[in-house]
Amino acid sequence: MAVTVEKSGPVTTVIHSRPEARNAVNPESADALVEAFLAFDRDPEASVAVFWGAGGAFCAGWDLKYASQLVGADRPLAGLDFPDDGSGVPRGPMGPSRLELSKPVIAAVAGPAVAGGFELALWCDLRVVEEDAYFGVYCRRWGIPLIDGGTVRLPRLVGEGRALDIIMTGRKVEAEEAYRIGLASRIAPKHRSREVAEELAHEIARFPQQCVRADRLSAIAQHGMPVMAALRQEWETSVGVIEAEGAAGAARFASGRGRHGDFGSI
Repeated sequence: MAVTVEKSGPVTTVIHSRPEARNAVNPESADALVEAFLAFDRDPEASVAVFWGAGGAFCAGWDLKYASQLVGADRPLAGLDFPDDGSGVPRGPMGPSRLELSKPVIAAVAGPAVAGGFELALWCDLRVVEEDAYFGVYCRRWGIPLIDGGTVRLPRLVGEGRALDIIMTGRKVEAEEAYRIGLASRIAPKHRSREVAEELAHEIARFPQQCVRADRLSAIAQHGMPVMAALRQEWETSVGVIEAEGAAGAARFASGRGRHGDFGSI
């Protein structure tokens, strides 16, 4: 199986394994990735997911050997078009890139995350990047555009100027630069991206989850909104969480837990 799932308490790790293709995505693995992440989002026991490519590569992009078979086909990707009526949005060419999950996903990046693989990493909330890992719009060489959110998510992360430099040149972006410009969230030692990402996932998962999800949703959804509309949305998204979780948390603080910024005793 190209996609498997492993669980450790509230953390779900989705593993993509096509080592013969450096974890490039074909239609079968795209469907399997979508199914795995939707199952994670539905699972009431799951709080945070880690997305990892087995065998030393996060993802080398769309499977170009498969794509080469589409030469001469009449609109070979028509089945992935956004519907005119706005209903039933199909999966992205790379799989989960159009999903809007209610829970966070952390990419554990080893080796290449290039072309469509770069876009899958951008789809994730956070990116833990091994010290010798790298990103890049390597599909620039072959006339294959970014169609899994790369032109949308990369400018939001690093700013339009930096994004255009990366997108138009297709150049390699190594881990140190990725961290410096805000593309990478953490840098991990070689061969340890999954371990570090799972540790981070457990750290996030131990907090009250309605609050985590409300703040995450507000931060994502505010893009492009006027300030007052975003503030209103933040309020409407989060005010109910005070009653559901915040009051009990305040009581724990009042009883002496978590004083002076102590995150270890909450």
